[in-house]
Amino acid sequence: MSASKMAIKRLQKEYKAHQADPPAFVRAKPNEANVLEWHYIFRGPPDTPYEGGEYWGTVVFPKDYPFAPPALRMMTPSGRFEPNKSICTSMSEYHPGSWNVAWSVDTILVGLLSFMLSDEITTGAVKSSDADRKALATKSHAWNVSQPKFKGMFPDYAGEQPKDLPNMSGKPPAPAGPQGEGKAPAGSS
Repeated sequence: MSASKMAIKRLQKEYKAHQADPPAFVRAKPNEANVLEWHYIFRGPPDTPYEGGEYWGTVVFPKDYPFAPPALRMMTPSGRFEPNKSICTSMSEYHPGSWNVAWSVDTILVGLLSFMLSDEITTGAVKSSDADRKALATKSHAWNVSQPKFKGMFPDYAGEQPKDLPNMSGKPPAPAGPQGEGKAPAGSS
């Protein structure tokens, strides 16, 4: 599938913006062979069951991006999402009617991280205990570096020990409300 000129231009612009000011706990980059296929790393925010974890996944954009939403996946076992399965959020291919062309790669990834911190069950999500999620967080880096694709996409993060992302001091997003919309759950304000 080849990208439209508009998709290429938009994704190149978004990559430059991401490199200049990445969201807290997020790192992303396009596959050099296919600008529509992006790979991301989340670092588990403090005071969550994912703290210290490293979570790798993909965002695959349609050729007519930004006019249609991407497919979202998390590869790393997390206890939150089924590994390598499409994840249903309001910003994914499951809900083209709620897609907003103003949303960017960073908007999508912050929304997905926010959704990860919630407990809502939807397509691609799983139920796990906090203890299971903490155990998976401990094993996450070793799992990632055992994957050739991870090592190829993120050689700087494929060492023996996890490496901090550029913006590890920011505040993590609030857990998402329904369908990963980045809203705080009802009654939490």
